Amino acid sequence: MTSRDQKQVTGPLGKAVQQFLRALHQRNAATNTILAYTKDLTSFVEYIGDSKPGQIDHVRIRGYLSELYDRGLGKTSVARHLAAVRSFYRWLAREGRVKQNPAALVSTPKLPKNLPRVPTMEEINTVLDTEMPESAAFPERDRVIMELLYGSGLRNSELVGINLDHIHWSNGAVLVHGKGSKQRMVPLGESAAVAIREYLPHRQKLLSEKKKSNPALLLNLRGTRLTTRSVGRIVKQIAIARGLPADVHPHTLRHAFGTHLLEEGADLRAIQELLGHERLSTTQRYTQLSMKHVAKVYDETHPRAK
Repeated sequence: MTSRDQKQVTGPLGKAVQQFLRALHQRNAATNTILAYTKDLTSFVEYIGDSKPGQIDHVRIRGYLSELYDRGLGKTSVARHLAAVRSFYRWLAREGRVKQNPAALVSTPKLPKNLPRVPTMEEINTVLDTEMPESAAFPERDRVIMELLYGSGLRNSELVGINLDHIHWSNGAVLVHGKGSKQRMVPLGESAAVAIREYLPHRQKLLSEKKKSNPALLLNLRGTRLTTRSVGRIVKQIAIARGLPADVHPHTLRHAFGTHLLEEGADLRAIQELLGHERLSTTQRYTQLSMKHVAKVYDETHPRAK
């Protein structure tokens, strides 16, 4: 937490929040998760005031959500705030500091089930089978980014966390660190392997020029580990240059990986394993994406659909 956040989360509730955040650090929770919880729970403490955690009921939490709507937050943001409060109270209950989780009695805002647009196989191949755009600052590295995101179905955070020694050349796989510090092996496709081999000499040259050493596979031009924000910017730039929509981001390629596997007949549980989904229900989302594509093809081609 920043010094600014520490000033804001005061009183009995604020101290409990600080202890919860320290527990997240000790459990090696993802950095982005901790930052999001810090921001959302700081807001919650500011609204509640000096009350003790056990004095807060579901009515006050509903009042907090109403306040968030009054500030102009959308349903997705409000749902995220509620999820943070629920996690905080689950932890308090496990610690024996409250008898029940009042946030569990508050309904999550109903979110629109908008399925993300997934590029077709032809669109992805058009991007990957051509040279990187002239505007690319580090084209060899950028090709590796695109190949791994689509070829291995990685999350952005998993991609930037790859070190050189995570690549198992002998069995064509990459060790990735997923959500909740869980590890899994994902296949390293031939196209991705070729891209990495072509990139490595350029990577070594960069480190030599900067007189640095770094275990990370993907580096920025300063010789330090690439960030998820930079990956998002690179992917968007490449997508736009190759005629894809401006809303393409790293997770779009992960969606494409799962959807295209399903369209080609892959087993849903195998896709679940490859993507590192804890629940099969998360993977079943790709069934919806695939059926949307099939329905579109039917509508456009079948004579009785017109």
